[in-house]
Amino acid sequence: MVKDGKILDKTQQTTMKFNGQLRGVNENGGGMDISVNRDAASSWETLTLWRVSESEFQFRTTQGQFLTCYGNGCSVSATATSASSTETFQIERNNNGRIHIKIKSGTYLQATIGNQLTADYPGTPGWDDNAATFEMSIIANNLHGDYQLANGYGHNKAKQVLEGHRNSFINVGDFEFLYRHGINTVRIPVGWWIAFDPDPPAPFIGGTLEALDNAFSWAQAYNIKCIIDLHAAPGSQNGMEHSASRDGTVGWPTSDYISQTLHVIDFLASRYARHPALLGIELLNEPSAAAVSLDTIVSYYKQGYEVVRKRSPSAYVIICQRIGNADPLELYQADIGSHNIVVDLHYYNLFDTFFVNMSVLDNIQFIYQSREAQLQALNGANGPLVFIGEWVNEWNVTSGSQSDYQAFGRAQLEVYDAASFGWAYWTLKNDRQHWDFEWNIRNGYLQLSNSQKKKNFNSLIWLLLASVWFHLCQIL
Repeated sequence: MVKDGKILDKTQQTTMKFNGQLRGVNENGGGMDISVNRDAASSWETLTLWRVSESEFQFRTTQGQFLTCYGNGCSVSATATSASSTETFQIERNNNGRIHIKIKSGTYLQATIGNQLTADYPGTPGWDDNAATFEMSIIANNLHGDYQLANGYGHNKAKQVLEGHRNSFINVGDFEFLYRHGINTVRIPVGWWIAFDPDPPAPFIGGTLEALDNAFSWAQAYNIKCIIDLHAAPGSQNGMEHSASRDGTVGWPTSDYISQTLHVIDFLASRYARHPALLGIELLNEPSAAAVSLDTIVSYYKQGYEVVRKRSPSAYVIICQRIGNADPLELYQADIGSHNIVVDLHYYNLFDTFFVNMSVLDNIQFIYQSREAQLQALNGANGPLVFIGEWVNEWNVTSGSQSDYQAFGRAQLEVYDAASFGWAYWTLKNDRQHWDFEWNIRNGYLQLSNSQKKKNFNSLIWLLLASVWFHLCQIL
């Protein structure tokens, strides 16, 4: 992405030579020398940038290899499976979108007569049409998460931004608000680096553990329980910004990352198992069905259950449904553990083309017909408890009135009331009004009945993940 003139992690770009030829990675998206012989870009000319510093970057292909160059005179290839100094390039830019690219030694890359990209341009190029001057076209910048924030600002500035936000965004007064409105539990997402606080691996910023401790203290003061939700696992379990993915890829389903994740669960369980405010630990948020196999996630959940049970015989162990093409029954058919198991489902009338053209009535009927039927079936499945761990009073309807939103919210509250473990709203505060639980309550868009206030409902706070740059109301 480009923010205030900065190119950040996950920016996708193509680079064009000014005679109209594009540098192609190769037909398979990586694994060969770079050629400069295209007159139009296709998918394999698209590279993802990894930001090393404000001017230094690594280039990753669609197949995962990095561009590499071993020194002066070398040809650039897309063959490296990991990135180090030989895969690091410096980008110089002018105000017209033109760039120069050079290697560590200071030698500039150029497109040769033989259509190769080589590190042998003599001297320093100007900004006219020469072999070492290219045009970078930014085609996507859709990750705005923790990694982009911390690595984009740099450690010192990111620390200042996050400390200011954590100290001001959510405080004890918000827990008093929840208590007054009958909310008895908060689901608190955390990133894996919390286990290494106060000095987590770069680029992540310390301070999340102190914020979580504060939340537990505030919750205890108001007799509110806490669910700790591992929202971002090492390597990223779904490639999305809220899992702290660097470039949109899913690296989590490997033995090393899974082992690291179990260490994080053990850290959290050992620290909070005896805290009176702990209700449960969610082992992983929204693993991707496309990238994480059922066997892999079931194996992890079984191991995670045992890790929690070694620390606590009674804390609820929450397992999240895979997102994408996955049936929640798959987790009911898996023998994860013997007691206090909960399956977390996320219900949104969003993020799918199925909901795009739905009217107000269509959305409400879907809640009563589809959601309610599924909840009834799962409640009777003789297995884990059911938790609607995320939902929101928002949809794709563009002209909904306040009464329309009230009806939609009322339908969701009524149906999700049947979930045997309760529900969690996404999220307590947000820069988008209808995603903001407090705003919905204060403005009458969500209306909790007295009977609902007495039940075991759960309101979610996006607490410790740092997507604050573009969505300031999503963390504490």
